[in-house]
Amino acid sequence: MSITRRSLLLSGAAVGAALAGSNTSVLAAEQELTLGVVGVLSGPAAQWGLALRGAVEFVAAEANRDGLIKIGGAPCKVNVVAIDSKYTAEGAAAAANTLAGQGVKFIIGPIGSPELTGVKPIAKRNLMLVMGNSYAKDALSPQMPLVFHVGPGPSGWADPIIKIAKQKFGIKSVVLVAPNDQGGTDIASVDADAYKKNGIAATEEYYQRGTTNFAPIVTRIMNAKPEAVDLASSPPGDAGIMVKQLRQAGFEGPIGRLGGPGYSEISRVAGGDEVLKDFYWYEPVFIDEKAQQIADDYKKLLGTERPENNLFFQWVSGARMVVKAIAKAGTADTAKVAEALRALPVSDPNLGAGHWIGQDFFGINQELSFPFGVGLVTGGKLQPTMRVEAAGGK
Repeated sequence: MSITRRSLLLSGAAVGAALAGSNTSVLAAEQELTLGVVGVLSGPAAQWGLALRGAVEFVAAEANRDGLIKIGGAPCKVNVVAIDSKYTAEGAAAAANTLAGQGVKFIIGPIGSPELTGVKPIAKRNLMLVMGNSYAKDALSPQMPLVFHVGPGPSGWADPIIKIAKQKFGIKSVVLVAPNDQGGTDIASVDADAYKKNGIAATEEYYQRGTTNFAPIVTRIMNAKPEAVDLASSPPGDAGIMVKQLRQAGFEGPIGRLGGPGYSEISRVAGGDEVLKDFYWYEPVFIDEKAQQIADDYKKLLGTERPENNLFFQWVSGARMVVKAIAKAGTADTAKVAEALRALPVSDPNLGAGHWIGQDFFGINQELSFPFGVGLVTGGKLQPTMRVEAAGGK
């Protein structure tokens, strides 16, 4: 049998069969492992997906530079294929189906809860390992042992951020605003419970994803007279518009965003930090000099600046963990890679040490937890990000 310039996507069966053949030395130089990226690459949340894609491309470049991946002892080149999920369950399901049709076994992403809901059935049917990001209450489950979480949901970080905001701004009441799908309701409701546990009265408002005029919601908020507004998991573009409209309507209280990063885009859309005035948010990664080194390495490896959104750093740590698990398992069998991943200590050369969590909330310990940050703008001025230890024990 003569096999020369054929590219092998790493399904376990394909590689196992190939390495069992007599022409292993020829195959060894040509093996390829494809990491599939399912993420939003268009629309108001595109900044998140571009950060995801850039992170996986960087981790693939690292793995190739270091010769990290070997399957059956033979070197393996890592490739990346990214597909736009359009931040919908349908788009993400279509993307996962396309990747499954190409024999891809590893998905990094998606980002939002509707997307992960679309991906999981396809991943389960095709034995794909997923390192996703969703704050849905059912993001993980023992019934989906090949699905992992790149970082904690609000159950892991909402409480310490609210304590900081309460101390800083003296909040006694808040209205939470988020899209009226699982990407919004499952975050805002958990955040609301955390506010209530801290003695802060909390109510929830939801809007149809795609809304551009938030005037009716702003009017209801102004009539409710809360001391603070939390924009939860609203995409950065939406959040920026709402901040601007709230301030134009005369809202003077602090505005939070316990749903993810995107401060720079929110500030840009709103009209600057002076419009944000008093603002607090969740930063999934605490960016110190060691973390920032990733951005320098990205430029050296890929010849351009890293994606702007700070989710980039979190996706680097998650993708690195998956690649380390593949390297440790020495196979593309996703069940064996998942076993190796669970056994790996949570650590990253740039982000430090963390924990596996999730048992209490999801019933399975497959959620990566690293130190994170709390961003603050006070009086219209950006403050240094506060470092919070990795959530543990949940």
